[in-house]
Amino acid sequence: MLNNTRDTIFIGKKPLMTYVTSAIIQLATLPLVTVKARGLIIAHAVDVVQIVLQKTNPAFVVGDVKIGSESLESQDGRTRNVSTIEISIKRKTA
Repeated sequence: MLNNTRDTIFIGKKPLMTYVTSAIIQLATLPLVTVKARGLIIAHAVDVVQIVLQKTNPAFVVGDVKIGSESLESQDGRTRNVSTIEISIKRKTA
């Protein structure tokens, strides 16, 4: 696996198609791209991966899916856990 920030897409509040386009462009030159999200944006990450797979069918498939949580300190000083997800999209092997 590549250790390059270009192979990771962090999902935020931009429109979904922004992330879909970015993933497709990166997959044109990279064998694997990881989509990462946390909190309420996790659903957007899943949507991005599904759209990429639909648009590139049958060239790419879902690789590893990792779920977890991170401890974050809120503005009032309390620590809270936030769910995370990492979904890999990789080139389909014959």
